[in-house]
Amino acid sequence: MLTFHSPDTQLRQPASELHGGEMVSPFECPARVEIILRHLRASALGEIRAPHSYGLDPVLAVHDRGYVDFLAGCWDTWQSAGLPGEPTPSVWPSRRMRGDRIPEHIDGKLGYYALAAETAICAGTFAAAQASKDIALAATDHVLDNAAPAFGLCRPPGHHAASDQFGGYCFFNNAAIAAQHALDRGLSRVAILDVDYHHGNGTQQIFYDRDDVLFLSLHGDPLEAFPYFLGHADETGSGRGAGYNVNYPLPTGTDYPRWCQALEQAMQRIGDYRPELLIVSLGVDTYEHDPISAFKLASDDFGDYGRRLAQLGLPTVFLLEGGYAVEEIGRNVVKVLHGFESA
Repeated sequence: MLTFHSPDTQLRQPASELHGGEMVSPFECPARVEIILRHLRASALGEIRAPHSYGLDPVLAVHDRGYVDFLAGCWDTWQSAGLPGEPTPSVWPSRRMRGDRIPEHIDGKLGYYALAAETAICAGTFAAAQASKDIALAATDHVLDNAAPAFGLCRPPGHHAASDQFGGYCFFNNAAIAAQHALDRGLSRVAILDVDYHHGNGTQQIFYDRDDVLFLSLHGDPLEAFPYFLGHADETGSGRGAGYNVNYPLPTGTDYPRWCQALEQAMQRIGDYRPELLIVSLGVDTYEHDPISAFKLASDDFGDYGRRLAQLGLPTVFLLEGGYAVEEIGRNVVKVLHGFESA
C-alpha cells in the first residue's frame, strides 16, 4: 500500500491549546507524523511518496471563498494588528447574537469562522493545510488510477472543518475535498466512513443535502463528547440527502465488540449503497489509552477492523484524522493498514 506524505505538514507548530481550563502543549503535534512514518518504514508496508500541488480549486469546490481567504491571511493580519500570542478564537456569534455579518477586526473574524477555542492558528497553518489536502488528493488519484489502496498521512486532520469553519485541529476537510475530487473525475457515488472517536461534523455539514456521498460516522455520543452539538442518530440528511447521513453515537467506555457491531451495520449500509470509492477518515483516537477520548479499543482491534473493511471489496483510500496517544499512534495506524492488506 502506497503512503503519501509531505514534510510541509510539519510547518504547523502551534505553541499551545486550551484544554481543561489550562493552556497546554497541543495534543495534535508534529511528532504524530514522525512516529507514524517510523512505523511505516519499519513495517515495509510500501513506498512513501510526496504529492504534487493541486492548488486551491479542489478546496474551493467544498469550502467558502471568504473562509479560505481568511485562513490564508489570518496570521499576517493578526501580526499587523500587533496582537501577542497566536490567533485563537475567544468570542462567537452565539444563540443570542446575530451571526450574519462578518466582523472586520481579526478577533471577531476568528470567532465567526471558528468552531471552538482549542485550535490556534500559527505561521505555518495555511501551508500545512494545503499540503494535507494535496496528500489526500494524491492518495485518491492513486486509488482511482490503479485500483489499489492508498494511505494519506494527512496533517492537519480535516473532518471537523465545515464549508466555512475551522476547529478541532482541522482547517480544510481532506475527506470532503477528496470525495468531491473523485466525483469531479466522473464517479457518481462515494462513501465516507469516519471511524475517529469524534464526530465528523464538518463532513456531515458539507454533504448533508446530497445523495452522491454517503457519510457514516462512528463516534462518541455528542451529549458527552466533542464537538457536542452534532452527530445524533436522528441526523439523517435533508432534501436529496435524506437517508445518506448515518450516525452511530456510542457511549463513553465503548469496547471493541460494541464498536464492531456499529461498524458491521455501517458496512452493510455501504454495501447497499454500492459506492465506487470508499474514503476512510482514519482516526485512531478510539484507542483505550488516548488522552482526549473515551473508547476502549486495544491495538490488536485495529488490525481486525482493517481486515473487516477489506471485505467490502471497494477501492479504498485511508486519510489520517485523529489519534493522540502519540507513542502508540504509529503502531495502531499500521495495524489498520496491514489488516486491510492481509485480508
